[in-house]
Amino acid sequence: MSVATIFLQRTNFIDACYIVAFSLFIYGMSGLTGPRTAVRGNMIAAVGMAIAIIATLLTPHVLSGSSTPWLIALGLLIGVAVGVPAARNVRMTAMPQMVALFNGVGGGAVAIIAWIEYRHHFASGGGVWIEKSQIPTLFAAIVGSISFWGSNIAFGKLQEILPGRPIKLPGQTVINAVLFVICLASAIVLAAGTHSQGLFILGILLAAAILGNMVVLPIGGADMPVVISLLNAFTGLSAAAAGIALNNTAMIVAGMIVGASGTILTNLMAKAMNRSVPAIVAGGFGGAIAAPAGVPGAEDRGPIRSTSPQDVAIQLSYARQVVIAPGYGMAVAQAQHAVRELEKALEAKGVTVKFAIHPVAGRMPGHMNVLLAEADVPYDLLREMDEINPEFGRTDVTLVIGANDVTNPAAKNEPGSPIYGMPILEVDQSGSVIVLKRSMASGFAGIDNPLFYDPKTAMLFGDAKQSVSDITSEVHAL
Repeated sequence: MSVATIFLQRTNFIDACYIVAFSLFIYGMSGLTGPRTAVRGNMIAAVGMAIAIIATLLTPHVLSGSSTPWLIALGLLIGVAVGVPAARNVRMTAMPQMVALFNGVGGGAVAIIAWIEYRHHFASGGGVWIEKSQIPTLFAAIVGSISFWGSNIAFGKLQEILPGRPIKLPGQTVINAVLFVICLASAIVLAAGTHSQGLFILGILLAAAILGNMVVLPIGGADMPVVISLLNAFTGLSAAAAGIALNNTAMIVAGMIVGASGTILTNLMAKAMNRSVPAIVAGGFGGAIAAPAGVPGAEDRGPIRSTSPQDVAIQLSYARQVVIAPGYGMAVAQAQHAVRELEKALEAKGVTVKFAIHPVAGRMPGHMNVLLAEADVPYDLLREMDEINPEFGRTDVTLVIGANDVTNPAAKNEPGSPIYGMPILEVDQSGSVIVLKRSMASGFAGIDNPLFYDPKTAMLFGDAKQSVSDITSEVHAL
């Protein structure tokens, strides 16, 4: 073995590579605080991951065995062949689904690692797992499996393969508790080094798989942004646990970073919805239900007022300040570029334009920010909810584009509403409100929106992208 090879495989050199790798992870994540630096931050973190992979491959025992190098090469090839085209070709409207799916793959990989570690330990004559510090492996098996199957359900709901409404079984809480007890009891038995371990490891993986499905199925579509963030945290924590079992520094640090950031984000988003994480996990809030204008109680709210692109253009062109509140409807219509053109047309006429961003608008954290950044909307025009709400009282016109639940005044005014207490964009405080929607269907929470019946609200029905383009043409013509 050459001197160079000996040096590259020294423990100190490999540890130094890991330190560089997770330093790049942290530095790259700091770039994700804004669209201008997000791409660079992702690239820096990707370089860190490449260094971590190389450092792992340099570990002497990793490439030992005649088939190991070929298996690793095959895995890398399959991962690149699937991951790169998927990431490049996915539409921005489908980004939440992709995030859920990729997150689930991470959890599934951790669960498989735990199973392989179990087989390797007992096949080599091992006894009590706790003596081998394999308790983290059991944790990784349970949490990784829950994350994998739960993420698949989240993907199915977002992709509308499964109904977005809550799906519950009788005695759901008891069933979940029994499944968790099975996982925990099997883990204790395995840690004690009992015989017939195969049944117990299968019990862990099977019970955790069912539990992952059962936990996410009762959660309604309105809570999906929080669920994605929570499952992401689960995957990170399970990866960190697997890193402890494998004595892999990069997995420990990267997993803890993902777990910690996912936990913080979950908490922030739950607060933004005025809901606790246990309440979200308990499920029952929101579903993809198309409620017509005649939903119960809607007949008492009064008539709705329709408008035209010409009238909207006149209101916007002669306003001093316009606020645009985007939602999932903008994403579905892929109207972000048309919105950017409208913003530029209004600014050319001296109108001040700002964007109101609700923390849970869309189907994943930061969904609206990503879409608007893709359309080159200046980041300084974006205002978070707490910053923009005081501005609505000074706003002449607010243009709501497919944002339903996050602008629903029932959250403030109707104690019996399922979303009562949830902080919203207070667009009803504006001088006038223009709502762009395809129909009077409800949002993902499945409830009616009193904003639509407000006398100062006008509805412009149709495809959001086409409607915004028509408004822009009329603005240019004035």
